[in-house]
Amino acid sequence: MRFVTSFRFIHAADLHLGSPLSGLMLKDRQMAERFAAAGRAAFSALIEYALAEKVDFMVIAGDVYDGAWKDNHIGLFFNREIARLSRAGIPVYFLRGNHDAESIVTRTIAMPEGVYEFSTRKPQTFVLDDLKVALHGQGFAERVAADNLALSYPAALPGHFNIGVLHTSLSGRPPHAVYAPCSVADLAARGYDYWALGHVHAFEAVSTDPPVIYPGNLQGRNIRETGPKGVVLVTVEDGRPRYERIMLDCARFETVEVPLGPEMADGAIPAAIEAALLPFAETADERPVALRVTLSGRHPAAERIKAARAQWRDDVQAACHRIHAELWLEKLVIDVETTDAEAPAAETELLVDIDALVRDIASGQTLAVEDMIAEIGRKLPSGAAPGEPLLGAGEQELLAEARDILRARLAGEG
Repeated sequence: MRFVTSFRFIHAADLHLGSPLSGLMLKDRQMAERFAAAGRAAFSALIEYALAEKVDFMVIAGDVYDGAWKDNHIGLFFNREIARLSRAGIPVYFLRGNHDAESIVTRTIAMPEGVYEFSTRKPQTFVLDDLKVALHGQGFAERVAADNLALSYPAALPGHFNIGVLHTSLSGRPPHAVYAPCSVADLAARGYDYWALGHVHAFEAVSTDPPVIYPGNLQGRNIRETGPKGVVLVTVEDGRPRYERIMLDCARFETVEVPLGPEMADGAIPAAIEAALLPFAETADERPVALRVTLSGRHPAAERIKAARAQWRDDVQAACHRIHAELWLEKLVIDVETTDAEAPAAETELLVDIDALVRDIASGQTLAVEDMIAEIGRKLPSGAAPGEPLLGAGEQELLAEARDILRARLAGEG
């Protein structure tokens, strides 16, 4: 079959509009607000890009919204932005995922002309006669979609470029929950020319024949969603699709590890940190980047570094800004072990008492540590990122760190 038309479309997914910012521990309030607004800013950037490129249509493969609306504010925002495409004659086709299933997002705003939602009851097909394109999809009626929805999708429409739109985990994409499970073979059996998937927040080209693509989410929301984020631009010529990633995120999360060695002089540590930060300056551009920096390895000054955590945090933030004005320290993790050269003196009676006290706490004989952590967490301005401990570390890690800090401070006083 030979196509006589060429066209371009945008494949987006997982906008999560209305998603709260979680786990961001920035000292600068204005910068924290920029990160909080990044999700909406990225969606506006997507609209601007679609208008500038004059694409033929847009596909959004689920999770437009992050959950139930508290009011119509987020729906009105989506309506306002998507109406810009409507006025430009660029149709939009979207479906509901697990976060914005029909049973979850029950409030409605009338969509502009040219914005089409796939049915949640059964697969639905939209045909673009002028482009000879057929789009097939089904949204989620309920948050949990345990059935293989792909098996019910219709056969490819002859003489058309067929696009399957589906919110799915395929056969499993940890840590994402399993929804609408299916295999690549199930998708290929439909005979479509392109599969526009959603649900997985990292870009992935699952298959090339036919292309089965996760574009990833539009905007990273916490430290678990690192790296460049955006959409996929698909160009179809003579029936052959090719795709490219378009980065539209307005803020970014990254992680970097700085290994320390036993022979490294104390004064060499800042230079090692700056060297590790340099690559992020090249990709930051004008967007802010929240960096989680981890100091790892073994070093004689491990306990002194942990005891001076607040000063080290400020020093690392200063290093970030020496490299690039938009590099911000999200969190400093000190995962450095001491060497034998500066091991605690076992014969010191006071240090033995500290070890015994920590053992008692860890076994629950002295304090309810979990209750203390929960109480502190309730007083924090924002919660931890999904899947992370409430205070960014587990109970045993916090107790071990407290022991090292006490040792370092007592040694200093001695």
